[in-house]
Amino acid sequence: MATKTEKLAKIYLEGTPAEISEETSAEFCELIMSEFRALPFAVQASDSMRYETVEELFADIEKEHLWVSLETYGADFYPNPFYGFAFLAVHDYDHYLSHSDFTLEGEIKAYRTIASRFPSLDMQKILYSEIVLKSAAHIYLGYTPEPKLVFA
Repeated sequence: MATKTEKLAKIYLEGTPAEISEETSAEFCELIMSEFRALPFAVQASDSMRYETVEELFADIEKEHLWVSLETYGADFYPNPFYGFAFLAVHDYDHYLSHSDFTLEGEIKAYRTIASRFPSLDMQKILYSEIVLKSAAHIYLGYTPEPKLVFA
């Protein structure tokens, strides 16, 4: 019997990339940028820095600083790579706000935190793909899968 992680990972890995309207994409990016500008700490890009534990992440946030990987999320979806960077910063802060770790359960908790602030179902589907499904695929594979949006 497949685990929850495996089931969600397969939805992501085997799913057909979703098509998003330009209007939804623009609205999503606008909301991400609004969230990014409201972050209460400095965000710095890094080619090599990745948090291995939430304790490291939380400690930096409490020092009013956050490292964000330059890894792109949803590369084809975002009109500019900076939006993926901003999304990662906002997502990391949601881990802090929800006191959640990097397990699938922690990613689901972080997803629920941000989804409560995004009004439309289309945006919540984008977030679910980017956070829950992609994280499940990463946990299942042991490495970051190719970026895409999948609506389950």
